[in-house]
Amino acid sequence: MERQYMWGNDSVSLAFEVNADEHVSLSRIVFGMVEKVFAQRLPLAEIILSGTGHWIACDRLIHTTIGRDLVLLSFDERTKGESRCLDVKMRDEQHALDVVVTYVISPGTSVVCTYATVINRGAGHVFLESVTSAVLPMGSMSNDETWKKEWILLEGHYDWLGEGRWSYTKCSDLFPVLRQELTNHNPRSEHAVVSTGTWSTGGSVPMAFLESRETGNVWAFQVEHNGAWRWEIGDNTVDGYFALSGPTSVNHSWMKDLGEGESFATVPASFVMGGDMQTTVEEMTKYRRIGRLVDESSAVSQVIFNDYMNTINGDPTTEKLLPLISSAAQVGCEVFVIDCGWYDDSGDWWPSVGEWKPSKTRFPGPRGIGEVIDAIKEAGMVPGLWLEPEVIGIKSPVAQELPDSAFFQRNGQRVVEQERYILDLRDESARRYLDGVVDRLIGDYGVQYFKMDYNVSPGAGTDYHADSVGDGLLGHNRAFLDWVDGLHRRYPKLILENCSSGGMREDFAQTSRFQVQSTSDQQDYRLYPVIAATAPLMVLPEQAASWAYPQAEMDAEQTAFNINTTFLGRFFLSGYINQMEEWQKNIIQQGIQAYREHVQPMIGESVPLWPLGLPSWDSAVVALGVKASQRTIVTVWVRNAPETVKEVALFLPHLHGEGVQCRTIFPVGPAFDEWDAKWSEADSSLIVSIPHGMYASRSFELVEKGGETLLS
Repeated sequence: MERQYMWGNDSVSLAFEVNADEHVSLSRIVFGMVEKVFAQRLPLAEIILSGTGHWIACDRLIHTTIGRDLVLLSFDERTKGESRCLDVKMRDEQHALDVVVTYVISPGTSVVCTYATVINRGAGHVFLESVTSAVLPMGSMSNDETWKKEWILLEGHYDWLGEGRWSYTKCSDLFPVLRQELTNHNPRSEHAVVSTGTWSTGGSVPMAFLESRETGNVWAFQVEHNGAWRWEIGDNTVDGYFALSGPTSVNHSWMKDLGEGESFATVPASFVMGGDMQTTVEEMTKYRRIGRLVDESSAVSQVIFNDYMNTINGDPTTEKLLPLISSAAQVGCEVFVIDCGWYDDSGDWWPSVGEWKPSKTRFPGPRGIGEVIDAIKEAGMVPGLWLEPEVIGIKSPVAQELPDSAFFQRNGQRVVEQERYILDLRDESARRYLDGVVDRLIGDYGVQYFKMDYNVSPGAGTDYHADSVGDGLLGHNRAFLDWVDGLHRRYPKLILENCSSGGMREDFAQTSRFQVQSTSDQQDYRLYPVIAATAPLMVLPEQAASWAYPQAEMDAEQTAFNINTTFLGRFFLSGYINQMEEWQKNIIQQGIQAYREHVQPMIGESVPLWPLGLPSWDSAVVALGVKASQRTIVTVWVRNAPETVKEVALFLPHLHGEGVQCRTIFPVGPAFDEWDAKWSEADSSLIVSIPHGMYASRSFELVEKGGETLLS
């Protein structure tokens, strides 16, 4: 006899069905007002051991024999802080495995986090090759082979300098009609997206969306891991499915040996469904805020100046920095970060990094770099330094001082990538060394902000003291997160920036532990708006640090365009301000004042929106908005639009009626033409007239009648 088990809270509820053979599956999930029923069931976990495989030949994460054979032991509920947890305990008798799939829900969001734990109850060893973190049907309306016409996949493509490129694909284009029902078998292929190494968003992203063309409902799912991962969607004949995992044997050279009584827990994953794309993004945004692992007071958005991009470019000196510090303070910056190169005496710092001791030639005075850091403090700003803690240059003396166990190794040799060794933070000596570096820089100089960069990736991993190279990599990934957690415990007000050649590690495992996320290394201001506009799909708006780097030779519109690129995020400024004329400094100062008045007070509670939809890389007009309470701010970038495009309609359906008021908040003044902006009550849209044949940008504030006043 089948039986049901219900679990959840006010925001989300999960219905499990247990059949007569004690196999358990999800039969239904209710996310707020959205209900999703699953006619085609799947096991809660899919597992491959050495010596086992799929019950139908394929290379999918699903359709495993162990997943099929799992039987229910119990449903156990517990709490962890304010979160509720459900442990679904199952057993595979043949292989003496216990499998626990844990679901976690938190108040204030309908997102479900999940992971699986595998325990060896047998007397011998078992060798894991694949374990899913989450498996779910899509819940199609048709319940037949036409399901694929219902769904559209939205996935992200990242590259160095080219982050934030999202694209839609119809599932019917991914999965053609095969008439597999004539064979009495499910299809064998899948659309799999895989990341290797430690650049978790170096090519693709561990997150995607599935939109139903029938209902408008949208799934979002993500793998929450800073290393190797895989997600896939596929055709299950009468429905689609998605499955998420960390490293696997096939993709990542991963294998885990479990002796008697030993266990392995997968990396976490999370999923949610909303009534539409906007609702789904809002739920993920709330989930990310709830899941932050940093002191809340340190997460407040600030105005940051960094000396690197299109400015000092890794060649800092006292002489160069002091005028910049003065100018940054003058325009209103709150943090000043000395980027790379501050430790270099040789002029060849790339292969020699690792000691993290200030250069005496770059900072020659009696106080050395202390003179510069004191100048930052005296100007009323927080001092910051760039670090690349996970690497040691092959020419660094530290490379000889630390034992081989402190580094990634394969076949007894240290892994070398672009003249760097990679620290293995499973090793106590590596962690102790990095703790000493951070303690020294904080203790000696009062550094309160570290920009942590990561410019190489070690490939598949390390086989030193590991069951496989993938196992070694996973162990290091988890040890790195634990090390960062330790920094926050010791220095709860310390601000950490996550930069990995820009946005190469924008996974939630990283972003939940860093207050600031660098979105790119892109140096062409004309290309950056797409990166800035799409960043809130992956990170919180108040985390997203997109560069503004105005130059002295730029005109007023170009300068303002730069400022608007960082306006709806963590304000992130560079450029030789000290070489600019007063009119240009005034534009920058105006932008910072507008940010502090309008954006800073609300962005920490805001959710993102895209009034023109998500942009493509070459979109002529790009728009990003954030909304909180009764206030909405929208930035529009125009990139050499053709004469045929004279206006755009910014769709803002959350604003209603004729009482919507709008004004330009940046840039304003006689140097800038006013863009005509009129509210259309009938379309819930702001109709904006735009220029053509130039690069220009405006930020608008909108409030509904009865909301906050627009008067300064």
